[in-house]
Amino acid sequence: MTSPQEPLLTGELPAHLDAGLLSPVRAGTPVEAAVGDRAWLQAMLDAEAALARAQARCGTVPADAAEDITAAARADLLDVRELALAARETANPVVGLVKALTAVVAERSPAAAEYVHRGSTSQDVLDTGAMLVAQRALRLVVADLRAVAAALGDLAARHRDTVMAGRTLALHAVPTTFGLKAAGWRHLVLDAVERLERVIRGGLPVALGGAAGTLAGYLQYAGEDADPAAVLDGLGAAFADETGLADPVLPWHALRTPVADLGAALAHTAGALGKIAADVLVLTRTEVGEAAEPAVAGRGASSAMPHKRNPVLATLIRSAALQVPALATVLTQCLATEDERSAGLWHAEWQPLREALRLTGGAAHTAVELARGLTVDPERMRANLAATGGQLVSERVSAVLAPRIGRAAAKRLLTEASALAATTGRPLADVLAGLPRLAGVLSRAEAAALLDPDGYTGAAGALVDRALSTAQDTRGPQP
Repeated sequence: MTSPQEPLLTGELPAHLDAGLLSPVRAGTPVEAAVGDRAWLQAMLDAEAALARAQARCGTVPADAAEDITAAARADLLDVRELALAARETANPVVGLVKALTAVVAERSPAAAEYVHRGSTSQDVLDTGAMLVAQRALRLVVADLRAVAAALGDLAARHRDTVMAGRTLALHAVPTTFGLKAAGWRHLVLDAVERLERVIRGGLPVALGGAAGTLAGYLQYAGEDADPAAVLDGLGAAFADETGLADPVLPWHALRTPVADLGAALAHTAGALGKIAADVLVLTRTEVGEAAEPAVAGRGASSAMPHKRNPVLATLIRSAALQVPALATVLTQCLATEDERSAGLWHAEWQPLREALRLTGGAAHTAVELARGLTVDPERMRANLAATGGQLVSERVSAVLAPRIGRAAAKRLLTEASALAATTGRPLADVLAGLPRLAGVLSRAEAAALLDPDGYTGAAGALVDRALSTAQDTRGPQP
């Protein structure tokens, strides 16, 4: 196997390298390195080394051979590009990896080389490597999500009673508070943390099945008198312990629940972050102006319009949120695999899984800066509350009038009065005060008081308090 290439000159990149030019949401983030080609290669090598150590613990591989295999299982000793090209001839990268690793081990110990990949199959190594990559990436994602949740908790507490217009179907509906909005964002993020941690705790298993999911190769090397149940339990537990992954009940070569579940959790996480981004994009509109991303010199500049400072962070997060569910759909479709190993479906998982991990990780990392630096403008919120001249609180007046003039009549009257206020530009309180039907029923002063947005935020404050007191602690230990 060839040695790594010489360092490239500054700015020079191999033509095949994906540097993130078309995926800036993950470019330069920690998760990018955690799921890159070299990381996948190292994870597969880690799987090979862990398997040798597990077999040594079970007495089917000499301990010194397992040590030599572990010492040789280093990605920097192999050529990733050469392995990728070789994979075109075998449909997966493990065949070339085993050959290359065996050669490296043989340089240290020809005897130990005989024990590389003993009894195993490509899918055991690649699937276990995939779970290791996922585990390492998810830990980064969860750490970022916890930081996001902590920042959103601070925003929710600080703006518990900051009144703003609630919007439904893009229009002003009734008053709410920014604190409740931020508490809702936080709740979604914590839901995502819970899902990802559940996957980390038990949903990332080792793959141990051999050629067709029977472990026949492993049993053969264990000896003719080996007890199948003892080999199954002993080797599975040792392999899981060596990798830090779960020990599955059955080999999952053709039972792709772990990958499908992982995709679903990533889709939920990206969607949760996407909700935050979508709201921020609305609040930063010029005509809304109720929030702004953290200002960084040069960020958000337009190539044509000098006056613009575009909401870059929310845009990047939203781009990921729109892509990950589609990638998760591919992973779910791969549940419908045929036979004991699929021709094509297994292979179709690899790139969507990697892309879903790095897009979600990039979005989470970006969301930390957005949540920590988001600027809220209560004065602009106050100004926007007045934009409809009190119509925002028409629901309250209708409820007050219902027992006085009847519910249907009250709703009809408020609908007509709101339309008149909109066409004339007059405050709703003035329109109501001028209606003969309400003479002696509702005074101008009472109408004005009822139409004050501050008095109609419902249980918003109590909801914020409950969310911040009962949601899981974002400072807790990471998995």
